[in-house]
Amino acid sequence: MLKHRGFPSRLPSTDFQFTIRRANPKGATKLIARERFRDRSPADRRADAGFLTALIEHFGEEEFERGNLDAGRLSWLLGREVVAVGKLDPVSYDQLFRVDMAKAQANFPEIFADEDQWEDDWDDEDPDGEDPDGDDEFRGDI
Repeated sequence: MLKHRGFPSRLPSTDFQFTIRRANPKGATKLIARERFRDRSPADRRADAGFLTALIEHFGEEEFERGNLDAGRLSWLLGREVVAVGKLDPVSYDQLFRVDMAKAQANFPEIFADEDQWEDDWDDEDPDGEDPDGDDEFRGDI
């Protein structure tokens, strides 16, 4: 089982697990595409968004191996934002996946909205590093 080094193990300040520590000696937990209903708790929706964000930051649009990614958390995105590469083997740690960015952006626009906000903030900065207001206040630069 491949361990994804640098991938967050859980959603910060929660018990929502993103990875497992070791392979199950009886075999990988079966992946099942789970239905997401509108009445899911906000915490569950934040966990889905956090996991998808971690997948995008860690792998981008590249293919990735299931490895030590949590089966339960992966199942909430399976078949929509996360798709199998080739034929799905739901009990294989070696199964390859990729993030469908179009569906991810359609179903979790808040993930991409935050990214756009930071890009806009950077565009407002003066390229010379000078104060755009023209006043000489101390800005904390040393």
